[in-house]
Amino acid sequence: MNAPEKSAVTVRTVDIVTALIIFSLGAIVCWDSYRIGAGWATDGPESGYFPFYIGLILCVASVVNFINALRKANKAIGDASFVSLASLKTVCAVLIPTIVYVALIGGVGFIPGLGIYVASAIFIALFMLWLGKYRWPLTLAVSVSVVVVFFLMFEIWFNVPLPKGPLEALIGLD
Repeated sequence: MNAPEKSAVTVRTVDIVTALIIFSLGAIVCWDSYRIGAGWATDGPESGYFPFYIGLILCVASVVNFINALRKANKAIGDASFVSLASLKTVCAVLIPTIVYVALIGGVGFIPGLGIYVASAIFIALFMLWLGKYRWPLTLAVSVSVVVVFFLMFEIWFNVPLPKGPLEALIGLD
């Protein structure tokens, strides 16, 4: 018999957090719409009129969802696992490096941006080594080849400049 997987978070908790986030977004929309004018002018609705009511609908729906999550008529559903700890670890193994990758493209705080090409080569190489367990020669060949193809495709063929870092500036590709 298999032991049940340990839960990382319950359905009720996810429902509550989601309701709070959506309520916050709706409140921001309402506040900003009111700031720019959410009333009815002599020539019709002001620019914030419709967004204000959309934000208000989001807030009301979020309050309803929040109350439903707190009351959860079916306790088994509310206390059920939304995601297991093992599944959450797998998701984080991809999510966290992806967040770091995006931050490295443009830089964060005192860390300068590496540009999309260098950051992509590092990202591909680390994933191939860590998750794929590939050897260094293949990893280097694939990560560099992919970046070169993307450079040719975007910068040369489509003439779409992408964020570049100090390495590109050093070799004159900026």
